[in-house]
Amino acid sequence: MSNNEKHIAVDRIPLPPKDAEVLTTACDYCTIACGYKVYRWPVGKEGGPQASQNALKADFPHQAMMTSWVSPAQYNVVTHKGKKHHVIVVPDKDATVVNVGGNHSIRGGTLGQKCYNPDTATRERLTSPMIRVNGKLTPVSWDLATEAMADISKYILAKHGEHAWAIKMYSYQYFENTYAITKLGMTSVGTPSIAPHDKCANTNDATGLDDAGIDSFASSYQDWGDCEVAFLSGVDPYETKTTLFTTWMMPGDKKFIFVTPHKTMGVAWAVSQGRGLWLPINLGTDSVLHMALARIIIENNWQDQAFIDQWIAKPWEVDAGYGRGTRNTGWQWRTTWGNWQSDWADYKKFILAQEESKLDVAAKITGLKAEDIQKAAEWIAKPVNGKAPKTSFMCEKGNYWSNNYMNTASFASLGLICGAGNRPGRMISRGGGHQRGMMGAGGGSGWLSPEKYPGRRKKDFNLDRWLMAGEVKFAWVFGTTWVAAMMASDALGNRMKELTVGNPNQITSLDRAAIFEVLKKRVDSGGMVMVDSDIYPCEPIGTEFADFVLPAATWGEDDLTRCNSERRLRLYAKFYDAPGDAKPDWWAVAKFADKMGYTADGSYNWQSSNDVFEEAARFGRGGVLNYQPLVVKAQEMGIKGHELLRTMGTTGIQTPIRVRDGKLVGTQRLHDPANNWGDMENSEVQLRFLYAFNTHSGKAILLKSPWKFAGWYQFFEAVKPRAEKNEIWVTNGRINETWQSGFDDRRKPHLNQRWPDNFIIINPADAKKRGIESGDWVEIHNDTVYVQTGQPQGVLDADLTFNQLMKDGHIKVAEGRFKAVAIVSDEIKEGVAKSNFNTPKSMANSVVSAVPDPMTNNYRYKLGRGTLTKVGESEYKTDLTRMSLKPRPIV
Repeated sequence: MSNNEKHIAVDRIPLPPKDAEVLTTACDYCTIACGYKVYRWPVGKEGGPQASQNALKADFPHQAMMTSWVSPAQYNVVTHKGKKHHVIVVPDKDATVVNVGGNHSIRGGTLGQKCYNPDTATRERLTSPMIRVNGKLTPVSWDLATEAMADISKYILAKHGEHAWAIKMYSYQYFENTYAITKLGMTSVGTPSIAPHDKCANTNDATGLDDAGIDSFASSYQDWGDCEVAFLSGVDPYETKTTLFTTWMMPGDKKFIFVTPHKTMGVAWAVSQGRGLWLPINLGTDSVLHMALARIIIENNWQDQAFIDQWIAKPWEVDAGYGRGTRNTGWQWRTTWGNWQSDWADYKKFILAQEESKLDVAAKITGLKAEDIQKAAEWIAKPVNGKAPKTSFMCEKGNYWSNNYMNTASFASLGLICGAGNRPGRMISRGGGHQRGMMGAGGGSGWLSPEKYPGRRKKDFNLDRWLMAGEVKFAWVFGTTWVAAMMASDALGNRMKELTVGNPNQITSLDRAAIFEVLKKRVDSGGMVMVDSDIYPCEPIGTEFADFVLPAATWGEDDLTRCNSERRLRLYAKFYDAPGDAKPDWWAVAKFADKMGYTADGSYNWQSSNDVFEEAARFGRGGVLNYQPLVVKAQEMGIKGHELLRTMGTTGIQTPIRVRDGKLVGTQRLHDPANNWGDMENSEVQLRFLYAFNTHSGKAILLKSPWKFAGWYQFFEAVKPRAEKNEIWVTNGRINETWQSGFDDRRKPHLNQRWPDNFIIINPADAKKRGIESGDWVEIHNDTVYVQTGQPQGVLDADLTFNQLMKDGHIKVAEGRFKAVAIVSDEIKEGVAKSNFNTPKSMANSVVSAVPDPMTNNYRYKLGRGTLTKVGESEYKTDLTRMSLKPRPIV
């Protein structure tokens, strides 16, 4: 949709007649996954304004928005079984979970406009497989596309090995798709070259939580409602998890502590109500804040000693199960040698010995007021009338995407000493970004990773570095903006271009044999073949680089399933036809697998998404998303698993699913001792993390976080803004109105008009020094973006530290720049600017270094830097109909 195309509101939409079909689904966007109902009826029919005349059973007009009210953004015309139908997609006003009473966000409130309709901007959907011929994408059949893909894949696997065949995939886009993709990659091809959408390696997010024994999604939404204090590290739930905040957290007199350099809407609201404390922290210094808070708590004896005595591992329990044989996983390596894990006595000794945990020192490092740190400690831990506050701890990307391991390790320890982690209203969890749609098929290909930690322990495979080294010969990208989402985006994109369209061997005809010959020459000359599966043309992979572009069917176009961030499983019902020849990714995988000869044993013989759902169930039995009992129950009833789940509507059921007296029972929270029911029933799997922490002993492990650990501190010092170059921090994040790269929002008239281009929020003091005003075009430039190019294997402890990598020649220097529209506002901390985190045409990650945390192999995404230079005035500076430049914290 053109940025110059202005939204013209409609003043009337049809109401569903009494006999309209009603289906249930959930929002496709943020991790909360509000429940929605879809009303569908043929074009040519219409309901009346009286309650007795429409399916909503309400009199119109009325002004009650959160009841039976429909906006133009919730309406569309689609094709169902080849015929045009009206649809409205509205929040379920009868919902008793998640979005109780029909609450919703602006994102979910525009789901109707997501549906394909050739009369709207969704006409840009991909509708046919395409092959790039003479530089132009040309429609072809699914058979030709997958046959040509299989021809070159067989050659690459035979000559270059499975490491050369790669997948970059979403980790959230429904169990049916992720299971099929991982079955292909990990089991059939057997490659370790797989990475999810948001990481360079198939590694953990909040690794410190994992090592402490805490599942990242242990809590329920009820826990966030029941807590008395919410400590929110690197996250504003209003902006990114709106309904969690407005339905579950705002009511009552709960206190909020926001640790973020950006005063977003939720922060401003809580502060204005006298219920909020804003801690505008210096980027990357959260672990120092956590240690300072822990020190205040310890020195005042505010810790929850009874909880610690019962649930924190003793010295011998800390080491339980360790020290036997090779430690071939990341968590084993990190926790075997005693550098991080500790018991209560050792942790106290560590905290009190750290110079950085002293209040005045911590205040200087974090940039926070000492009195605010003191107040935060009192809010989260100081007993009132002899009773400790019920505090829950939430972290998100502002925390773990800066100092990945130590921020999450120190965060977990802080929560644990406050008595949080396994009881109602006192939990430790991620807030969540995407929904939980990953169901891996296993296959064990990770052992093929050539990367190792010091001491020869296996490390997750860094796909970005493998590609940069020219080792990837075939890459299949599923639904992700690989370039914009990863660090040093300019350098990564330039390398992809060089390996694909920059190679002289390009397809010039649709002859299958000729395609094979030219692609063979390309890969043998150091080039790469790319496939992009998506719903829209993806910039730049699909639009510029990919040899094959495959059209995907998505939400609403097939029956699909996944969980939200409280592990609630629902069916996302199909309610209209996918455009053209678009197919769900599980179908495309099966088609390709057949061309590869992987179906000879009967594998991939899926006739529907339900077949994939039921096959995948057994692979999740040992995890927090276990839904196997539901599939078994459906089989006993003689129905499909999808159909049983359909009967549960927008309520669904929380995983892991259990069985009690023959009935399916959901799990509200993890690690809660109340979940220990004794004997199992039917197909239930005994999972210890249901009622204890996820460690060998069942007790949580306190983790140390020394601020000057070389694996962190050397990198931090290298990437800090340089005063002599007039740089400031350039961080990135989400905002409430848009989702991800804006792939849907750019086709929604109102949202596209609201955010037609990327923004950069700048503090007034920083803007004044640079002559920048709101509405100006600003170029953000970093002339020293570090990119790790080698040393995948560590032998000595220092091998993977930044200084040693630089000394050994494994760091190269690149440049990065992007352009955005300035919004000058004191909502952002001085010395920090913030941009949208994933805009393909304006890649904020271009100015962030691609050197992963040596502890986790995960990038430090939030730590960009750069100079800010005015390069002109945007049209939005004078055109008040588009892109509001007003500050966000308006309450």
